[in-house]
Amino acid sequence: MTVPQGRRSSTFTRLLRHGFTDPSTAERLLGADELAAVRTDAVLLDALGATADPDLALLGLVRLAEAQPDPTARRELLDTLLSAKPLRDRLLGVLGASEALADHLARHPGDWRALVTYEAADLHPGVEEFERGLAGATDPVSLRVAYRRCLLSIAARDVCGTTDVAEAAAELADLATATLRAALAMAERAAPDDAASCRLAVIAMGKCGGHELNYVSDVDVIFVGEAVDGVEEGAALRAATRLAAHLMRICSETTVEGTIWPVDANLRPEGRNGPLVRTLSSHLAYYQRWAKTWEFQALLKARPVAGDTDLGKEYAAAVAPLVWGAAERENFVPDVQRMRRRVVENIPAGEVDRELKLGPGGLRDVEFAVQMLQLVHGRADASLRSGTTLDALAALAAGGYVGRVDATQLDDAYRFLRSLEHRIQLHRLRRTHLLPETDADLRRIGRSLGMRTEPLTDLARAWKRHTSVVRRLHEKLFYRPLLDAVAQLAPGESRLSTEAARERLVALGYADPVAALRHLEALASGVTRKAAIQRTLLPVLLGWFADSADPDAGLLGFRKVSDALGKTPWYLRLLRDEGAAAENLARVLSAGRLAPDLLLRAPEAVALLGDERGLEPRGRGILEQEVLAAVRRANGAEQAVAAARGVRRRELFRTTAADIISSYGTQESPEGEGVRAALGTRVVAGDGRADAGALVDRVGLAVSDLTAATLAGTLRAVVREGFGDDLPVRFAVIGMGRFGGRELGYGSDADVLFVHEPREGVDDQEAAKAAGAVVTEMRRLLQLPSADPPLLVDADLRPEGKSGPLARTLKSYAAYYRRWSLVWEAQALLRAEPVAGDADLGRAFIDLVDPLRYPVEGLGDDAVREIRRLKARMESERLPRGADPTLHTKLGRGGLSDVEWTVQLLQLQHGWAEPGLRTTRTRAALHAACAAGLLATEDAATLDEAWVLATRVRNAVMLVRGRAGDTFPSDGRELAAVGRYLGYDAGTVGVMLDDYRRITRRARAVVEERFYGA
Repeated sequence: MTVPQGRRSSTFTRLLRHGFTDPSTAERLLGADELAAVRTDAVLLDALGATADPDLALLGLVRLAEAQPDPTARRELLDTLLSAKPLRDRLLGVLGASEALADHLARHPGDWRALVTYEAADLHPGVEEFERGLAGATDPVSLRVAYRRCLLSIAARDVCGTTDVAEAAAELADLATATLRAALAMAERAAPDDAASCRLAVIAMGKCGGHELNYVSDVDVIFVGEAVDGVEEGAALRAATRLAAHLMRICSETTVEGTIWPVDANLRPEGRNGPLVRTLSSHLAYYQRWAKTWEFQALLKARPVAGDTDLGKEYAAAVAPLVWGAAERENFVPDVQRMRRRVVENIPAGEVDRELKLGPGGLRDVEFAVQMLQLVHGRADASLRSGTTLDALAALAAGGYVGRVDATQLDDAYRFLRSLEHRIQLHRLRRTHLLPETDADLRRIGRSLGMRTEPLTDLARAWKRHTSVVRRLHEKLFYRPLLDAVAQLAPGESRLSTEAARERLVALGYADPVAALRHLEALASGVTRKAAIQRTLLPVLLGWFADSADPDAGLLGFRKVSDALGKTPWYLRLLRDEGAAAENLARVLSAGRLAPDLLLRAPEAVALLGDERGLEPRGRGILEQEVLAAVRRANGAEQAVAAARGVRRRELFRTTAADIISSYGTQESPEGEGVRAALGTRVVAGDGRADAGALVDRVGLAVSDLTAATLAGTLRAVVREGFGDDLPVRFAVIGMGRFGGRELGYGSDADVLFVHEPREGVDDQEAAKAAGAVVTEMRRLLQLPSADPPLLVDADLRPEGKSGPLARTLKSYAAYYRRWSLVWEAQALLRAEPVAGDADLGRAFIDLVDPLRYPVEGLGDDAVREIRRLKARMESERLPRGADPTLHTKLGRGGLSDVEWTVQLLQLQHGWAEPGLRTTRTRAALHAACAAGLLATEDAATLDEAWVLATRVRNAVMLVRGRAGDTFPSDGRELAAVGRYLGYDAGTVGVMLDDYRRITRRARAVVEERFYGA
């Protein structure tokens, strides 16, 4: 139709008003000869405008009319369309929602009559009705045609609102059941001898088993076979396997009519590596001995659907006790923790926000949570044993296992997400769980869900609202009922019994549920404002505690901190209002002993967790300034050093908290991202994971700077107390070992040398006596019993070791090194760096030892052999008896000693010629050696990886146990906590140990070549 420029026809305007987005094309289609009898009918136009996509519906109608075999058939279609409202709504509704079903109708133009009947049985068909609908199929092609005809009726009821999403999903599962039965019958007719020699049962799993199937989905099954009397079992199983394989091909293979859906048998024992068909006894033997928690979770939905009915019932009855006893299995808790920490890293970054099933706040989250609660409580409550998610959720609410309001919200969210999934798949009958990106697709979906005014805006708003509800489901389903159980603020409301609460806490990882309930009651009971805030916070905190290796310790620590700070006006307000503070506190309290011990000695330090920059490490200059100011205000040396140690305790907490949060990550910012901006340093690698090297460097710098500031303050306090402002010597502290390298860990001693120089006119003996007194008093004060962690000062690297004076003059050091120095002492001096005291004197000491540690022309052959001999002797003599050399971080194979001695040998040999090697820091020297061509890039990376890992393990052991250690803990919980710090999921400590051995084994190979010259 030609429309004059500047004018629109009345039909064009009416089409726009009825929701057509391409009225020009619609006007042309309405002008087709096939629609001549109805093109002006207002009822038809109104009906098209009521569909999800009027343009698509009109196109489908024209194609269907064109496909009719003759004018009589076309007239019948159009007359019925105008006169029968049920058909009109159903047919146009399908055509406006599904391009694929429109294609089916165009190929099979008589199938529209399947939508005409409107009897009561037609409204809610079951397996029997679908079996009648498939009865005429005699081969895979005709089966597909009949299947699509049945699918057409399901979709019609769905898009018209005759059935809700749960009913539509149940009908799809029933149609799948009827289809499996028809396919098995075809396979049996094709191989009657096989059918006669075995009993074969088909067990539906997954969504089909749960009676909640999608439009397009794999149909998960398990096959169970038995021999009939007189047939050998092996022969019967081979026959059953041929039948099962044929059934799968009938449903899965692509024909001229396409495919139905893939039949997936990978949930069977041993997955795709196991036999396709097993006997019932073989299934049970596997489940009793080898099955993992996820397999029992999958069996929760097992339902016999086809084949030998009695055998199917026997299978279901036999596996049920195993399913409902799964929560009592040894590895249930770590398996649940690992599955609850399911990550979306395998979803492409651009699809995460569109992923309906696996993304955050998606369908899988609801299904998993409901199934976990079923496994925990279903062993004692048979009412929970449903394979259907929404039925199970309703039963959990009815039994008080989930709050009714929370259950209603999750029910609504799940129904919305499933409806969205159905509409997306229905369009082209393709398996997808991604929300479309085009406005046209989103508009069609929004309209199909009843959003007619602003479908794009309303759909986006609903999607965001429902996924946000699901994102908080662990709080709602797992933890809030626990608080309701102990607080008991709503008499008459169904709630968890004490025993059910204990069962749930055990399943969530709490080893002492009785104590946990006691803590919850103390924190949340009552009608005070404090208790009300705690009831808001605790459901979230309990989830974060459960993500750790020791939830009990986290909850206990939280109670202690709350008891200490509960009356302060800012504490609960901080946790409630500052987004990261509560989660940061939960991570810190449940990560081990060191950080909570530091916090509980001064609970007010919790404020650091809510400050945007509270976790930022403070430099040595700022720390020293604060410590010296505290020393000046103190009365006496002991009070001054106590103040300095108090600063050290607070800063150690700051460092440990930042390390834990960076390593564990947070809900909003996993693995380090959350503190990257605040810390002002790169702690996240390119792949988004925490950068282990950056974390190690940050801890080493922070602890070393803090130790240096503490020594500076202690030195000032001792001098002021004993000598006023007239110390008769200049005095400097030289850091050695990891202290000098600024690589201190949480459990490291401070290795130092003390240097003094008499002031003008002071006798050498008097100066030595004063210096010795200063050193002795510093060490005493730093180790006084107090609530603060001691700082152990170790001067054993001094000349003559423990037999030599604690402090020497520069001349004395020079004389010793010139006459008596051994090669190991030159090696130790590679780490020498001034850390406190007289800066000029410190620099003079460095000038003195530089020629010794960076000898011109490097080391001679004798010196190299001596270093290698010392290293070999240390390996054989110093490793503790009974220690596993493959797991000892310091002296073990490929550990810290191996890497550091290799690097230091390169420094001794080449430091005189390569300025980059003149550093006290191991990683910097390693990188310099690589840059200078002294180490291959791959070798340098191997050594660096091993050194960083060993250092992190040592830090982890101190964080977890509260005391230093050079090997992995033997206690299971402590070992799991070390694993969590290193980024391993619950239940994977074996993987962690294997990784450590592999990484250090590779490093040792480099050491053998580069250090020993093998």
